[in-house]
Amino acid sequence: MVVLFAAIAMSSFNAPAYKIARLKYSGGGDWYGDRTALPNLIKFCNENLKTNFDDDDEVVEAGSASLFNYPFTFMTGHGNVIFSDQEARNLRKYLTGGGFLHIDDNYGLDQYIRPQMKKVFPELDFVELPVNHPIYHQKYDFPNGLPKIHEHDGKRAQGFGLIYKGRLVCFYTYECDLGNGWEDYGTYAGDTQEARQKALKMGANLIQYIFTQ
Repeated sequence: MVVLFAAIAMSSFNAPAYKIARLKYSGGGDWYGDRTALPNLIKFCNENLKTNFDDDDEVVEAGSASLFNYPFTFMTGHGNVIFSDQEARNLRKYLTGGGFLHIDDNYGLDQYIRPQMKKVFPELDFVELPVNHPIYHQKYDFPNGLPKIHEHDGKRAQGFGLIYKGRLVCFYTYECDLGNGWEDYGTYAGDTQEARQKALKMGANLIQYIFTQ
């Protein structure tokens, strides 16, 4: 049964605890990357947004019925991604039923994830969200849009969305690496507290947006 996510989209965060999930996928890509990212984001949101998330994230497979237990699912990696036809149908049902997917390119994911998301939404294309989109103007204000956390190819950070019947169902962060910014400080050479705070604040904006839209 599809979870009625609208029931937990609230203007205050006094609901029972929910868990955030990480998407496990096939194809050989490292879906398990950014190991400390979600627990740190959860802690930041619980402290600063007064959310009531469980401290631990869960792993959920793309084709699993358990996917519908999670209002927010995070996906990352560097390499290949393959969604079977059944997984694509399951993801579509999840996203059109009120779920939300955040895809974070950990560097090298772009060429793989775009055709796979076309399996999920053949009729949709990723569109770049403008800097005045509400996702950048929640508790924390990002007047220039998505912050640049890691250099990668030196391109500007971009936030793309899949919009289904007027609702943002998938947010894809490219040339940004929010997930790396959520990890424990010092995980990567060149980490700065300033960049980490920007990443966590943008992540909090994302959480606040999807729970209140």
